[in-house]
This record gives sequence, C-alpha cells and structure tokens, in this order.
Amino acid sequence: MKSQRPIAAEEEHRVVPFRPRSSPVRRVAEGGSPPIQLHRREQPTLDLSRYEQPREEPDDFRHRILANIAAIAFTVALTAIGIWLAMSIADLRKTQDCLLTGRRDCARIITETYTP
Repeated sequence: MKSQRPIAAEEEHRVVPFRPRSSPVRRVAEGGSPPIQLHRREQPTLDLSRYEQPREEPDDFRHRILANIAAIAFTVALTAIGIWLAMSIADLRKTQDCLLTGRRDCARIITETYTP
C-alpha cells in the first residue's frame, strides 16, 4: 500500500530568520532586589556581594574535612555491605534453584589442597 503523503514543492519550504528582541528584557532577581534591565549590547553587573552575610565565627576547616572523611567512609561501608548482600542473595538463589530442580548435590563443598 502506498503512503498518502502530500508531495511538497520546493516553493513551499521557507526558512524563518531569527530576530533578537529589541526591547529591554526585565528579569526579577531573587531576594527582593530590584529587577535587572538589559538593553542591547549592555551586560548586567553580576555581583554576588549582595548575597554575602557576615559570619560570627570563621569556618572550621578541620571539622569540615573530618565530616567529609566520615561521610566518605560511611558511603564506602554502605556500598561494601550492599555488594556483600547482593552476592549472598545470588548465592542463595543458585542453591535454591539447584534444590528446586530436584538435585541433591547442591551444597557448596570447599576443598583445600594439602601439600606436605
């Protein structure tokens, strides 16, 4: 069966040019500050000093580093426990599948080689 698409002539295709806005753009900044007006070829002043707050105490970098180390250790421990749990569940599933097929020799036997 033929598709019933309309045949497009070359004259029907048209490219729409992009025209930037010529009117000023108004953006409202957070924190209740006055809106920033942008005009063509004018860059806004990006000053972050209005968001700074005076601190009563200086940063305690030693405490921050210890907290980051503790967080990384906790994440590594949680990952290791998750991997161990996934492997043990997979091992139990293998054993259970073996038993459900009717086999009797499903137990894992660990053999050690003895060399005198």
